[in-house]
Amino acid sequence: MATDGWGIDDGYQDARGEWRTIAPETIAAVRAAMDAGGAPPSAERRIQVVRQHQTVRIPSGRLYLEDGSHVDLRRKRLPPDIPIGYHDFRPKRGEGPSIRFIVTPGRCPLPKRGLWGWAGQLYAARSQDSWGFGDLADLRRLAVWARSHGAGFLLVNPLSAASPVTPQQPSPYYPASRRFLNPLYLRIEEVPGAASVAGDLEWLATAGKALNEQRVIDRNKVFELKMHALEKIFGRVSSDRAFERYCAERRRDLAEFATFCVLAEKLGGDWRAWPSEFQRSGGPAVARFVDDNRERIRFHQWLQWLLDEQLARAGEESAIVQDLAIGVDPGGADAWVWQDLYAQSCTVGAPPDLYNRQGQDWGLPPFIPHKLRAAGYEPFVQTLRATLRHSRGLRIDHVMGLFRLYWVPHGLDATHGAFVRYPADEMLAIVAIESQRAGAFVVGEDLGTVDEEIRALLAAHRVLSYRLLWFEDEPPASYPELSMAAVTTHDLPTVAGLWDGHDVRAQRALGLDPNEEGLRAIRDKLASLGHLDEEARADDVVDRAYQLLSGAASYVATASLDDALAVNERPNMPCTTTQWPNWSLALPGGIEALEKSPLAGRIAAAMRKRGRTKRLSKGATLKDRRSPPVPGSATHGVDADQTVD
Repeated sequence: MATDGWGIDDGYQDARGEWRTIAPETIAAVRAAMDAGGAPPSAERRIQVVRQHQTVRIPSGRLYLEDGSHVDLRRKRLPPDIPIGYHDFRPKRGEGPSIRFIVTPGRCPLPKRGLWGWAGQLYAARSQDSWGFGDLADLRRLAVWARSHGAGFLLVNPLSAASPVTPQQPSPYYPASRRFLNPLYLRIEEVPGAASVAGDLEWLATAGKALNEQRVIDRNKVFELKMHALEKIFGRVSSDRAFERYCAERRRDLAEFATFCVLAEKLGGDWRAWPSEFQRSGGPAVARFVDDNRERIRFHQWLQWLLDEQLARAGEESAIVQDLAIGVDPGGADAWVWQDLYAQSCTVGAPPDLYNRQGQDWGLPPFIPHKLRAAGYEPFVQTLRATLRHSRGLRIDHVMGLFRLYWVPHGLDATHGAFVRYPADEMLAIVAIESQRAGAFVVGEDLGTVDEEIRALLAAHRVLSYRLLWFEDEPPASYPELSMAAVTTHDLPTVAGLWDGHDVRAQRALGLDPNEEGLRAIRDKLASLGHLDEEARADDVVDRAYQLLSGAASYVATASLDDALAVNERPNMPCTTTQWPNWSLALPGGIEALEKSPLAGRIAAAMRKRGRTKRLSKGATLKDRRSPPVPGSATHGVDADQTVD
């Protein structure tokens, strides 16, 4: 295999082990999306990764530290006590280029060995008090329940913001912004000032709670009811010091996001269809728009503050582990702000494999590697920092995106894509910095074909691998220690759906081409490992699957909320759009059913065998005095050589 100067591979080995050469027209389309004219770029801004206490020779000059201070360097080397973070060096005139030093601990914190937690979709885990949608108060209640069963954390779907318009985007993996949260997750009754308009909210709450009667979530109706309620409350609240501090902390990023939201309300949810004068976030027309709409912009800033407060309260009850989507909506807020860094005429996907024979196109624009690097990785840093806020762990969806992404040019199908390489060493250094500062462990979703060299590099950075009972040939006791173990994922069959054949029947009914041989092999493996009779009941099979998983050698393991209720349907059916209620199926009976579920109790009893777990606590981190607080963040660092307690 050869890789050109733009990072484009000339071919790849597919899931069957066969070599696929990339067509010239695909490579040409990918280069065009990169603005790849002329010679391959040397980075417009030089980047150098440095491990703490590493000796680095440099010319004389001035080092501007991340906290705003500076150091004049005359000994022509970096100070040995330079804190972790992002620092800019400017040499004396004529002595070389400027350099951004990424000073990294090199490794992410590890969780306590034997830790386990529940994993699920928050929107699905609603209660009788919800307005048809699992919210952050439900997350707090779920956290109390999970802790009572001995779980150490909750792994939830991305909580990222969608554009504030209808129809609402159902997929949490297709966010308008990965830096901000979705107001659908607000518990209205807990918003400060809600009591002052209780009479006006009564009919809205009644209508919202009535939505719990239907299994398929109606996001559009939930959005309309909650926005109506929030507008009423906002009209009655006065300024709050905590809100003002939040606005000052998030500064320009929050202002830009709120501005996008108001523009979207007036012009539609896709900035690419707006009048040209509004398509640039820094343009004069946008500045005038801000002046004319300050109160509505403030309303959207207030929503983000409310979300931040409610998420923080949930995190006080149990550690929250968040999931980071691989990309963003091309018409959303992040793509609007950073549009020059995204490849607008390509999307991210996956080549054909044994379970998706036509490949996948996820519709998400990729960052252009050399442009992201030239920007000092600022969008990547902001995204990680925002996702780790109030979190004690991070699951990076499709972690191979730190190494390479499969680009699908517009106009071609997913069988005609190409892999593009990214500067993995630099991106992993940033992951280590941000996770260390947050005191959070990191899991990389590395399913599929992954080179062992890449897995070794992830392990060296203490990024946990992701191991599924469905896919592993060996029993859980043989899984690598540096991993998170699970039975299945949101894109794969639940235990009950696999065992009773519901999943295969659903795929056939949708006109898909299920890999029945592969699914049958998984079922047979489960029967063999679990010594299960073919006529075993689904809930007994679920119980046995988690007894097997409890023996995993992995540092961390998760149990699925769907399996705790023996749900037949998977949350998402790949290769479908409207044919399946993707990301819209509520847990039958909601949190109340979980709290009463004997099966959930049996799963928890099995998982507790992994050993006594300690709940992850923000207060339990070990402070690293050499690392200053992140500017604009309340979190501090932990020693990367220590475990997260």
